[in-house]
Amino acid sequence: MSPEFIIASIVTIIGLTTPILLAGLGELITEKSGVLNLGVEGMMLMGAICGFAATAFTFNPWLGVIGAAAGGALSSMLFAILVLQLNSNQVATGLALSIFGTGLSSLIGQSFTGRIVPQFGSIFPDVLAKDPIWKLLFGYSPLVYFALIMVPLTAWFLKSTRAGLILRAVGENDHSAHSIGYSVTGVRYAAIAFGGAMAGIGGAYFSMVITPMWAERMTAGRGWIALALVVFAGWRTGRLLAGAYFFGFLMWLELFAKANGFGNTMPFLQAIPSQFWAAMPYIMTVVALTLISSRGNVGASAPACLGKPFLPST
Repeated sequence: MSPEFIIASIVTIIGLTTPILLAGLGELITEKSGVLNLGVEGMMLMGAICGFAATAFTFNPWLGVIGAAAGGALSSMLFAILVLQLNSNQVATGLALSIFGTGLSSLIGQSFTGRIVPQFGSIFPDVLAKDPIWKLLFGYSPLVYFALIMVPLTAWFLKSTRAGLILRAVGENDHSAHSIGYSVTGVRYAAIAFGGAMAGIGGAYFSMVITPMWAERMTAGRGWIALALVVFAGWRTGRLLAGAYFFGFLMWLELFAKANGFGNTMPFLQAIPSQFWAAMPYIMTVVALTLISSRGNVGASAPACLGKPFLPST
């Protein structure tokens, strides 16, 4: 393998990893508050179409990112009202949000089919961003750097800030947090909104960076991978980063197979159809969760109140 191929592969893997990393970080914060939101796929699609639409109207991709975050957060508020105010089942409501977001994004996106929006410019000088070697560090979309910055910021927030401590307290023992004066519902609203905004930005990465044009269901199930990634990582930010790049590598294998790269470098894999490699991230999601569950340590890391409604009167 040539150095050019290795560099191109790393750049591609980092790009493929970014949306699931963004959505995974948002879901991590949501679940740390004790709320299980299975609507990540729907929020990503809402973010994708809102970000695309905002960019198409303003010709400014930065405003598109704001629109994507707003679209994801607003859609998450539908879920929040149902589960926090009406105490609906979190699993069923999350699934409904995923279906709702998929359908509504397709409806809104009909008028944008085939349109192309302006992309982000490089935030670094072209001499660095386009250099064959230095582009490993400087040749990415601003959203890639945003996702990487959010990993240590999320870890710092959860471990070293008072707000992070309150969030974790609400997720571990909501009644105790309520008894000392913290608003469990308010904290969970904020966590759900943050998770929706991050999922929306992750969805916008598809419509504004990977393919700067709108197509229905363009996230292709990445929201479900982000959900499994949080469990796979044991609700820890460092493991979530590593797991995201593992799944990014699996998604790169699909592109490599479609380009018939196995025929040139590993002929013994050439007979395997590219559809198998396309399914690999989802197969590994099931395998990883099965192995973790069989070891019986999933519940040890999960927030104690995850998925449970808060009923202060009982």
